[in-house]
Amino acid sequence: MNAATMAKQAFLGVVGLVVVLLIIGQLLGQPILLGYVATGSMEPTLNAGDGFVAIPSAVTDSPEVGDVVVFEATTLHGGGLTTHRIVGETEEGYVTRGDANPFTDQDSSEPPVTDEQIVAEAWQVGDTVVRLPHLGTVVMGVHGLAALVFGALTAPLGITAAFDAEGTGSILVALGIGLLGVGLLLERVGVTERSTKRRTDRENVIGLWSAISVIVVLIALFATASMVIPAGGSAYGLVSTASPTDDPQMVAPGETTTITRTIDNSGYVPVVAVVDTPHPTVDAQPRATTVGSRTTTDVSLSMTAPETEGEYTRTIVESRYLLVLPPTLLVWLHDVHPFLAIGAVNVVLVGVTIGLVLFIFGGGDLRIRTPGRHVPLSRRLQRLVRKWR
Repeated sequence: MNAATMAKQAFLGVVGLVVVLLIIGQLLGQPILLGYVATGSMEPTLNAGDGFVAIPSAVTDSPEVGDVVVFEATTLHGGGLTTHRIVGETEEGYVTRGDANPFTDQDSSEPPVTDEQIVAEAWQVGDTVVRLPHLGTVVMGVHGLAALVFGALTAPLGITAAFDAEGTGSILVALGIGLLGVGLLLERVGVTERSTKRRTDRENVIGLWSAISVIVVLIALFATASMVIPAGGSAYGLVSTASPTDDPQMVAPGETTTITRTIDNSGYVPVVAVVDTPHPTVDAQPRATTVGSRTTTDVSLSMTAPETEGEYTRTIVESRYLLVLPPTLLVWLHDVHPFLAIGAVNVVLVGVTIGLVLFIFGGGDLRIRTPGRHVPLSRRLQRLVRKWR
């Protein structure tokens, strides 16, 4: 291996690592060493699509006026991660503003930013943020391409076509995990010794384990997508008021209301849906339910209004798992960790797939017979018809 090849591989490895870190950071809601901005609100410091080095707030001192921070916004960008500069400080929290904006975030509907909301700080040398040009553009391009591909191919699994950054990032991370798992699996059960008696690149011959690996990756990818994308959190507004109405979300202080949540499974495979309620005054009945192929089911959410009048938000988290294991086992695995339940489903699907392929095709390589070019197309069609009579 010459120096040029090594340099190329090292460069591709660094680029791959950067993209993975950015995607996982977006997925977890916590920048991991690297972050990026999607809009021009920080120009000219950071242009749309630029990246930056993100230092986790856990290892930094308290931010000061002039620092560029990444924080969990309450209203900006729908409540997502926002990268803006601190321009002031009050008793309630920090005042933030994008460098290109003529007004502060707090001049709109965003409340002052607290220390708990800040997840990272942009690395600055002096007063200058270290900028990584176009790094975010690459990640957003990967997101867009993945959304286009998955949106076109996953309708039979009941996956919606609306892919957001988090959903697409989940799939890309799942794909990486799936590829790693396939590699380890093939290392264990595949051919351990390389044949020295025949070539492996023969014409019209496909290596069995090469074909299986492609099938396994696709199944694991789409199965994970069908479980991850429809899942997630949902927020419900709850108004505690002395003048309640027929609206189930406007309730007298201390009273309990019931809201019906409809779980829709537009795919062809039954799923087990688990509804978790982080807030102690919210309960879901039933917590876990089986939703058949292309059907819906209802879950009752009971919420108790606080004694103090005001507007409140209550969040529930829905998780879904393909029904390839007993529902009670899936719920138990979910309670240990959702990733464990997703992994168990994929293990079952991968195992069944490999078993079927070996049962149907055997353990040898796949041979594709092609007729000679001298045989006319009409003769080939006649042979095909006679074969299936």
